[in-house]
Amino acid sequence: MSGASLTMYAQKKQLVTPGELLAQGDYYPDLNTFKIGNSVYSTILGISDLRENRLSVVPLKHCYIPSVGDLVIGTIVDIGMSGWSVDINSPYPALLLATEVLNRQHSQRTETDRIFSVGDLVKAKVIAFDRTRDPLLTVKDRGLGKVTHGRVMKISASKIPSLIGKEGSMISMLKKESSCSLSVGQNGIVLVTCESPENEELVMDVVKMIEREAHTHGLTDRVLDMIKKGRKGGKVVEGEGP
Repeated sequence: MSGASLTMYAQKKQLVTPGELLAQGDYYPDLNTFKIGNSVYSTILGISDLRENRLSVVPLKHCYIPSVGDLVIGTIVDIGMSGWSVDINSPYPALLLATEVLNRQHSQRTETDRIFSVGDLVKAKVIAFDRTRDPLLTVKDRGLGKVTHGRVMKISASKIPSLIGKEGSMISMLKKESSCSLSVGQNGIVLVTCESPENEELVMDVVKMIEREAHTHGLTDRVLDMIKKGRKGGKVVEGEGP
């Protein structure tokens, strides 16, 4: 955006650094920005955003930045002739093309309407993203597609490695000890599916604890202890998860 008194130096959704000049002119400094004279600067490393004349920066550590191959869980937010827009908990809205869903060419929007509706939850994989265009998704791989059951929770994307654990150790233990199925999106969205609501509540509590205490020692032991206490309290129902 530019004009006689308005100049943007950082584009929307651009990675910016602390002290970087974002814009000059009649802009209002919002979250994580400051203004000196008529110049607005970033205070942190993050993703720039502009809404009307308000400039802000979303902290990078709280952002999910897509990578090719990532599993993500997102929400359908719009339907077009060629596919769907998907909110993947990122500054970058994703696109799921109909060609990555259908096995044949489609010709009418009514067909895309029948497959996914606004508000539907989908598991997908990132197949393209280079920050010059929004990420592209596919649901053609095994286990991907519309989510029809389970409970969804959101945690910081930066804590996903702690939830998964080294070589998948944490998430494997959590699945085994709780008899539940968990799908973990790299974008910070977790899908929990158990045979009972009590199990789901317990697992969600455990995931929240992992998010809070990801930086601490002895986390694995505390997770196991919490699940065992849940068993004693009658929360965990033994049996095979979905």
